[in-house]
Amino acid sequence: MKLYSRKFAPDYPVIENPMGEIAGFEVRPGMFDVNGAMVLPNGVNFTVHTRHGTSCELLLFHRGEEEPYAILPFPEEYKIGDVYSMIVFGLDIEEFEYAYRIDGPYDPDKGLLFDRNNILLDPYARAVTAQGTWGEKRIGKYHARVVKDIFDWGDMCQSTRELSDLVIYELHVRGFTRHPSSGVEHKGTFAGLKEKIPYLKELGINAVELMPVFAFDETMNAREVDGRKLLDYWGYNTVGFFAPNAGYASTPEYNREGTELKELIRELHNNGIEVILDVVFNHTAEGNEKGPSFCFKGFDNKVYYMLTPDGNYYNFSGCGNTLNCNHPIVRQIILECLRYWTVSYRVDGFRFDLASILGRNEDGSPMNNPPLLQSLAYDPILSNVKLIAEAWDAGGMYQVGKFPASKRWAEWNGRYRDALRAYLKGDFMESWNAAWSISGSGDLYCGLNQDCESQYDGYNSCVNFLTCHDGFTMYDLYSYNWKHNECNGWGNTDGHDDNRSWNCGIEGDTDNYEVKKLRYRMIRNACAVLMCSRGTPMFLAGDEFGNTQYGNNNGYCQDNEISWLDWDLLDKNRELFEFFKFMIEYRFKHSIIRRKLPDAVCGMDPIHTHNVRAEETNIPRDAKTFAVSFAGYDKEKGKDDLVYVAVNAYWEDVEITLPNLRKAGSWYVSVNTYGDGQGRYFYREGEEVRIDGGFIMRPRSVAVFTGRLF
Repeated sequence: MKLYSRKFAPDYPVIENPMGEIAGFEVRPGMFDVNGAMVLPNGVNFTVHTRHGTSCELLLFHRGEEEPYAILPFPEEYKIGDVYSMIVFGLDIEEFEYAYRIDGPYDPDKGLLFDRNNILLDPYARAVTAQGTWGEKRIGKYHARVVKDIFDWGDMCQSTRELSDLVIYELHVRGFTRHPSSGVEHKGTFAGLKEKIPYLKELGINAVELMPVFAFDETMNAREVDGRKLLDYWGYNTVGFFAPNAGYASTPEYNREGTELKELIRELHNNGIEVILDVVFNHTAEGNEKGPSFCFKGFDNKVYYMLTPDGNYYNFSGCGNTLNCNHPIVRQIILECLRYWTVSYRVDGFRFDLASILGRNEDGSPMNNPPLLQSLAYDPILSNVKLIAEAWDAGGMYQVGKFPASKRWAEWNGRYRDALRAYLKGDFMESWNAAWSISGSGDLYCGLNQDCESQYDGYNSCVNFLTCHDGFTMYDLYSYNWKHNECNGWGNTDGHDDNRSWNCGIEGDTDNYEVKKLRYRMIRNACAVLMCSRGTPMFLAGDEFGNTQYGNNNGYCQDNEISWLDWDLLDKNRELFEFFKFMIEYRFKHSIIRRKLPDAVCGMDPIHTHNVRAEETNIPRDAKTFAVSFAGYDKEKGKDDLVYVAVNAYWEDVEITLPNLRKAGSWYVSVNTYGDGQGRYFYREGEEVRIDGGFIMRPRSVAVFTGRLF
């Protein structure tokens, strides 16, 4: 029963009695502690700050025009500390855009790049106007628009799910529905993704991780290779941290920017699906000393970026510059940004690109207790928000298992990806790392001992994955031995070389029946292991129906069929899709996979590795076959929850035994990726095959057994 409903539109005060006039506008000092541009009932509050600048001007533009129709210098009495703030009355918010000019010293050797003629985008801009129709470059500078937020979230509660209870589905908003086969009306947009929510529900995932949706300019580095236009398709090149990417909206949203994204998030939440944003705070689109100056460089270059002693840019991001994340001012804007997306967009979590940069000092050195990471971990607004680190950067710092943060932080488990990719294709020396990874990477995250002194929070600290946007799709992982990025225009030198992939005997596309059959079995193996591993599973959109990027493992610039999901493959590979559905369902049904439960009544240990003979719990260093068991008492169901995952990476049959259930009971085959010869790879409850003795693991296969007591 709904008892009340309230809108979350701010209740701003009506401010009267203007104190002065500038450029024909009535003005007065503004709200100095409210950054950005805020709409008031009878005016607009503009607040901006600069540490080393000496003066500030507000520029007003008619929509779409490049020359300002009004320039309003901030009087000195409209400045407190380093902050300028002014309320301008009589503005029609739908008819103007705005920007700033900052004057100050110009001394590049000291990192000072002030230029009073440079038009600068508000760092807190809620909407960036240089965007519009995807792929069409607007000539001129970036301007900002004010946004009037009247979106009503109603009584929507914030999710309190544990991270380990999620199955994360990583997707690119445009690429997900841009292909002609997508079947949606609004292709390549937030609205198009919203149309696909019934599909996501059918698949069974309960979280989507959206590749960057902050404002970026896909045309910034546009070029042509072999007659094909290449864009900054992925979006890891932020222009505005507080603004949604306007190119993902199906219709213009003048002064209502973000509405379509909010409608998408609300509908996802209504269907039980959380939203995690991939955020890029390690660098910006301004690049190095040769790059443009449209925002942070002009406001305070030496504050916002890590600079060498001679004023050049440290490049730990691999993209030209590195944000000075642990400077107090930069920490503040990052914290305010995440708070904004949490409150105004109801985002459930954030994945931080190249997050090791967030732990570097101003000179680039690693910090033991980075203040930014601590601030985010303990912020009260962010207390229920998932914080996930990509625990490495382009400067060589690799911190998987040792990310310098509190128990609030989780990591993309790079060890899981590398070990399982290698082991599943037959690199047997990875058996121990593979076994640790399936077991929850307790050696990294202390999952086996919840009372340990580790900074991590056990299984909630670990995001397991085999594929993501950066690298091969799961189909390509078993179709190519080498990357094929020639069409990116860099002579195939870009992208990862250490892919740990295997083409199953033939490189690329083939009509060979045996090779194709093996490839799909290898995909089933990967899916079964991923869904039966402790920690949080994540996979790339399209893996569930065999989507391919034709061997391109770095499709950052490919806004075309290489990166778009081909939905015709869903019908072609429906059998694979049904397997993914079952494995996701199986994971949710067996909570013992996701977390430690009270001890099992049958006496089995909570978690163990097993050799070919189940009673041998130590596996060889180069084991070709091994198993992991999970056991516990499910109080809700009033019975033991017993799961046994066996992996045969060998190319021949191997006979295994199963653990002896100390009380009367039996093991049942729930999954056999090799199949029963009739095209059946999984069995629902009541249909499983009972195992009373040994079991023959067929070549390169995975089997999952469910134990039941009589």
